[in-house]
Amino acid sequence: MRILGLDSSGLVASVALVEDDNMLAEYTVNYKKTHSQTLLPMLDELAKMIELDLNTIDAIAISGGPGSFTGLRIGSATAKGLGLALKKPLIQIPTVDGLAYNLYGCKDMVCPLMDARRNQTYTGLYRFDAEGMHVLEPQCAVGINEILAKINDLGQAVVFLGDGVPVFRDYIKENCKVPYSFAPAHMNKQRAGAVAALGEKYYQEGKVQTAEEHRPDYLRLSQAERERMEKEKANGQA
Repeated sequence: MRILGLDSSGLVASVALVEDDNMLAEYTVNYKKTHSQTLLPMLDELAKMIELDLNTIDAIAISGGPGSFTGLRIGSATAKGLGLALKKPLIQIPTVDGLAYNLYGCKDMVCPLMDARRNQTYTGLYRFDAEGMHVLEPQCAVGINEILAKINDLGQAVVFLGDGVPVFRDYIKENCKVPYSFAPAHMNKQRAGAVAALGEKYYQEGKVQTAEEHRPDYLRLSQAERERMEKEKANGQA
């Protein structure tokens, strides 16, 4: 079974190929370039490096949101285009789940934090045991104060990761009442390897969709949409 993984949901662009529980290749870049500049060239380079015929993959796992609206659209368009051209199914991986999967086997509770601006975060809570990953709090868009209150209520040690960590680090230090730590650099951002590995499990469970069915899960309106609604509301009250 060959699963191609793609993630452009945040600051990182990442491409990976997993085959039968083995990661054959992963290409991840966290630099000052747009995903429209990097994702397809990275896929092309990865395919050349391991002599991959894309027709031999079984499915395409895509980090399906939440995240950067532009990044999600680029990843979605890339996955849909590949799915249509290759006639392969897509596997939509919740972005926060994929991020948590980086820490598979961690003994502490796992809390991904993605910066959603305005003191908001895309987050969730996860735990791992011998049976795999368990979702304690499904991915959601909430204030950092809300998710930290839930963590304190649960009273369990926690590991934070994600691009929201630098943003909320000081708040966590001041308000987290349980033992906590921050994931190291090699596993604290989105990785297509985790998306592909989780995608392999989804594929075995039949959790696939056609390219036509795929839609990113933004979890909330974009800033432009929110501003338009606020303007329309203000005009209606005038």
